[in-house]
Amino acid sequence: MPKIKKISGPVVVADDIKGSRMYDMVRVGEEHLIGEIIQLHGDTATIQVYEDTNGLRPGEPVKPTGRQLSIQLGPGLLKSIYDGIARPLESIADKSGDFIARGIDVPSLDKKKQWEFKPLVKKGDKITPGQIVGEVKETSVLTHRILCPPDISGRAVDVSSGKHRVDDVVVKVESGKAKGEIKLSQEWPVRVGRPYSEKLFPDVPLVTGQRILDTFFPLAKGGTAAIPGPFGSGKTVTQHQLAKWSDADIVVYIGCGERGNEMTEVLEEFPKLKDPKSGKPLMERTVMIANTSNMPVAAREASVYTGITIAEYYRDMGYDVSLMADSTSRWAEAMREISSRLEEMPGEEGYPAYLASKLAAFYERAGRVTALNNKNGSVSVIGAVSPPGGDFSEPVTQNTLRITKVFWALDASLAYRRHFPAINWLTSYSLYERYLEDYFKKEVSQEFVELRKESMVLLQKEAELKEIVQLVGPDALPAEERLVLDTTKSIREDFLQQNAYHDVDSYCSLEKQYGMLGLILHFHGEATKAMASGAKIGKLTTLPIKEKIARMKYDEEFIKNIPKMRKEIEKQTASAVEVVE
Repeated sequence: MPKIKKISGPVVVADDIKGSRMYDMVRVGEEHLIGEIIQLHGDTATIQVYEDTNGLRPGEPVKPTGRQLSIQLGPGLLKSIYDGIARPLESIADKSGDFIARGIDVPSLDKKKQWEFKPLVKKGDKITPGQIVGEVKETSVLTHRILCPPDISGRAVDVSSGKHRVDDVVVKVESGKAKGEIKLSQEWPVRVGRPYSEKLFPDVPLVTGQRILDTFFPLAKGGTAAIPGPFGSGKTVTQHQLAKWSDADIVVYIGCGERGNEMTEVLEEFPKLKDPKSGKPLMERTVMIANTSNMPVAAREASVYTGITIAEYYRDMGYDVSLMADSTSRWAEAMREISSRLEEMPGEEGYPAYLASKLAAFYERAGRVTALNNKNGSVSVIGAVSPPGGDFSEPVTQNTLRITKVFWALDASLAYRRHFPAINWLTSYSLYERYLEDYFKKEVSQEFVELRKESMVLLQKEAELKEIVQLVGPDALPAEERLVLDTTKSIREDFLQQNAYHDVDSYCSLEKQYGMLGLILHFHGEATKAMASGAKIGKLTTLPIKEKIARMKYDEEFIKNIPKMRKEIEKQTASAVEVVE
């Protein structure tokens, strides 16, 4: 019988473990704590325990389970709040009260609840891996598609419709002498990516309704984004906006090592958020995983894998999934603690040498794919990073930037000036821009991409001019450069700033974004022409149309008013020349 030999915090060494493999789950001690083998030397195993090890003694038994850390996937995942190893917190509260009892074993899905199964196959049909064999109405806004596991194929010999529990067999399959059973649920090891037929090109944007993201730094469906920023710069509100407004079908939110009070705020706010698409609570299409900083460190690593496995499962049904990990810095800190207890050689700032490969393995599971059943689905991963002191040169941020293709840099100085979203337009970037150009030209306008480029040129010019202005003041600049400063102020305040709590401004369609930016740059072009004809810069910057441009973000009828406002711009800038003459 394997027994505990040594204990160091969450790391336990057990001897006499024969026949076990890496990443096998074990039950540790008299209380059957959940653990996972992370190192093997002959018959001696090093185990990371996902629960508090206080009171554990050498000599207590260790029981191998012979299987990897897995999650049960099926109807009932949505609207649930899990801990890092996929135990539902509501069920734990019912069983053990406000505190999670050690060694408690609670299934991921409700075993007693019955679901109405509507089969999409009949007896005698050929069943292939990943095929959708039926449907269950999981919530009022989403249909759960029951998938054939990837290792089962053959002919359907029995199909059972009606009410079933998650462990009930709904389709029986035979292939020669081999027999298979398809249940309403299936188990999947969280460290193993789910298979698919083909990875697709990232040429469809994840539309978020946030102007600075969609227009300047777009994220493709199936893409990866990093959103680093110091405390108070707006990470949580930005993630709320992405969850609420992005055109993903399902949201998976992982609170990975965040402070308990911050996670409590998220858990309280998310259920109250209304889904603008359906009018129902946003939780109807959300799965939440809570693993706060005072919970066992080993479970942080498991929580990100649990979340991405759930996301891949819904992706395989043909849904677009948006996954938020908040924050990967805490996950990396947990890896650093485990690594030091294993006495591994430390890398930069004490992080393990394999930090980069672990981050890459997580982000690589994102993607827009054709599933085994030929449906297209996607998992878009947005990882929040919390660099100490807002230092973007630290290892977690730098390694994340090497992997992700979108960098939304939150800036504390912008947040202090009440400019939200506080994303710095000079340091952020998106490598998906060139892949998405054709989409924007086709679906929005041929000019959309050029407007973005022209705006970025002006904003970079503004950054150069600001240094001169600080020395000599704005009045010493030529009129053309003063107009640049006026235009960029309009881009910053009237376009890039967005009020997450305003009914109209909280979401902005691509059509409206194009119209707004087009009007600002149209004014810039017409004012440049007027100045060439003798108009004074002071007159142009105080025209009545400027007030309308400033208020356009709050105008529900704005798109209808664009032609009228363009004419007003042309008329008023022309009149500025006449007044001078």
